[in-house]
Amino acid sequence: MFHAKDQRPAFGIKTAGLVIGGGAAGMSAAITAARKGVGVVLVERYGFCGGAAVAGLSGTVCGLYAARDNRERRPEQVVFGFADEFVRRMERAGGITGPIRYGKTFTRVHDPLVWRKIADGWLQEAGVKIFYHALATQVLMERDRVEGVKVWTKQGLCEIRAKLTIDASGDADLFAMGGLKTVLGNHGKVQNPTMIFRIQGVDMERFLAVHGADSIMGEGVMNAIQAEHSKRRRYLPRSKVFLFPTPRKNELLCNATRVIGRDGRELNPLIADDLTEAEIEGRRQVWEYADFFREHIAGCENSYVNDTGVQVGVRQTRQISGTCTLTNEDVVRARKRKDGIARSPWPIELHSGDKPHLHWVLEDYYEVPFGCFVPEKGEGLLAAGRCLSAQHEAMASARVTAQCFSYGQAIGLAAVVAVQENLSPRQLSGQDIRSLLNREGAALDS
Repeated sequence: MFHAKDQRPAFGIKTAGLVIGGGAAGMSAAITAARKGVGVVLVERYGFCGGAAVAGLSGTVCGLYAARDNRERRPEQVVFGFADEFVRRMERAGGITGPIRYGKTFTRVHDPLVWRKIADGWLQEAGVKIFYHALATQVLMERDRVEGVKVWTKQGLCEIRAKLTIDASGDADLFAMGGLKTVLGNHGKVQNPTMIFRIQGVDMERFLAVHGADSIMGEGVMNAIQAEHSKRRRYLPRSKVFLFPTPRKNELLCNATRVIGRDGRELNPLIADDLTEAEIEGRRQVWEYADFFREHIAGCENSYVNDTGVQVGVRQTRQISGTCTLTNEDVVRARKRKDGIARSPWPIELHSGDKPHLHWVLEDYYEVPFGCFVPEKGEGLLAAGRCLSAQHEAMASARVTAQCFSYGQAIGLAAVVAVQENLSPRQLSGQDIRSLLNREGAALDS
């Protein structure tokens, strides 16, 4: 009979605030809480922060600007606070573009290496204790209260005890470990992942002259992709592709692949075999699309693959069951809330079939309530990021980068109040958190 064994010496620490996951939401929550004097430990499985935006190479800060049918109007920024401060820091470091047109709105494209640099310095400046290359493997619970986590590190297992824990894993990992209620997509079906990549050697002047300023490629490119795919010359399952100029010279960020299983299923990144298949299939498609771009996209004749995501880009997995749920109608009707702690003008993006479908929120924005991050059951735990409590289509809008920064800032402030006043997260008022956000420059009432 065998016994599981790990003879490395374990160690432990105590902290007021614990954040699991260093993506946009986790990074924002950790910095926000630490700036207010709360001791914070951040646990991140990679050796850098940025989550899907950096490891997944999504590459864009979406959700900052209002959408309009009138393409002649200038970008109107409607999201501020932490997201705006991040953009300003990236601008000073030369790591982000100006607004780039994306259909009826605008986005900004960042350099993931500069993001890593900015995040490292900002977290250290705020006084956050960082554990890179560390993975939460168990949640510590007393009845229904989360008391911290056990974390795998190269040094050995670390037990982290915390007054308040924030699950910013993107996948509601801690909720699942603790047996707290979660939901999965549309009756278990999630949006397919995407392997994003970058190409260098682009004649950008020629590319923009032929294809224009909109990063969503037009009918000509779509028709050419469909023709190549139908002839079976190349496997190009997605015909509507997004190509973004980056802060780097002669480079395009390519959101083009549609990663589905060999059996035609939308792959679920929570299933070990599916995630592995997604990585392999995603990289295979990168080379197919890169060859197509070289042959058919003006300005890309001498281009080459510069980079792919460290991991496949994940759009959707588990979400928490919160005290409040963002509904599809909330998004479509651009609903405002007294307890709203974040704005979003971003469209609903549904990635299925050969081209993504977008439902625009025009000339307006909706607000996301605080209760979307508070579990309906369970104490000592808050969520932040794309694992918020939301219906399927609503989540397809609410999951993007600028909003995740906003969620993190709100949950970071909530953690400060909960820790300093010894309150349960469910005792906190969304309206009070909104007021605190406005004092921090979120401009939710302007």
